Amino acid sequence: MTLLPVEPAWRLKERSEEHRWLIAELWAEQAVGIVGGEPKCCKSFLALDIAVSVAAGIPCLRRFGVPRQGRVLLYAAEDALHIVRRRLDGICDAAGVALVDLDILVITAPTVRLDMDADRRSLAETVARLKPRLLILDPFVRLHRIDENASGEVAPLLAFLRELQRRHGVAVLVVHHAKKGAGGVRAGQALRGSSEFHAWGDSNLYLRRDGDGDQLSLTVEHRAAPPLGPMAVALAQRGPALALEVVDRPEQAPASAAPSPLDDRIIAALAKANGPMPFPELRDRCRVRAATLYQRLATLSAAHRIVKTDTGYRLAGG
Repeated sequence: MTLLPVEPAWRLKERSEEHRWLIAELWAEQAVGIVGGEPKCCKSFLALDIAVSVAAGIPCLRRFGVPRQGRVLLYAAEDALHIVRRRLDGICDAAGVALVDLDILVITAPTVRLDMDADRRSLAETVARLKPRLLILDPFVRLHRIDENASGEVAPLLAFLRELQRRHGVAVLVVHHAKKGAGGVRAGQALRGSSEFHAWGDSNLYLRRDGDGDQLSLTVEHRAAPPLGPMAVALAQRGPALALEVVDRPEQAPASAAPSPLDDRIIAALAKANGPMPFPELRDRCRVRAATLYQRLATLSAAHRIVKTDTGYRLAGG
């Protein structure tokens, strides 16, 4: 008989705070999860915004910081490739980056079926060879021909994606539809099909439309961190830039949108540095939680007061 490997609990490795997030407060490092919502709620726009932010190492939605940039592997099963390109270009314009500079790889196969052994092997081999930090599959309904209401059929497909995450250290984001007319139901319970979807996710993002207007509500759930939201977001067109953005409501403006005393400490620390300051050193100087620091760094970056480099952060214009 072969025993399974074990380790005393006190010897298990701890994950340092700065390595907890793929996107600060929005998506955990190496998390699997769902971007869910009813049709026409901009789920694909949010997934592509996440792709651009991770590939560029810039704040998602111009608000949520990315500790480390990395390769993104994307399969957009529902939209034509020229539409995916146009959407990515619009998000890049909003973020102030060029698509040509980003390590986003798009799977161009006409179909990928997670319920077929050959396609699962092909996807696993592609992930193993390309080593992305993030895999995006959009939407789940185009990736199979199973009964989504049957737990026994859904669970093996989600288990395969969990195995990819564990074996290759890749975050996995799956876009999935919510039930129509489920606006009054708790976000996770509104997902279409089996309850396996809600239970599977380490980080889940839910979009809902507020009434008949253009404004959306974004709610964030985590398995191992406090939830975030709901927050107002909207798809904004500014010239060639078309992207989701956080809409600050005056009566409940998020703390990250307002000036913070922490900003002055960050600026002072960077002003004394001889070069770009790595995140851990900046956190030690400012004596603040990593998630809070990421949030303020994202705000300062969006305001063009600081710049993120490969080796750390520096003052803009320095």
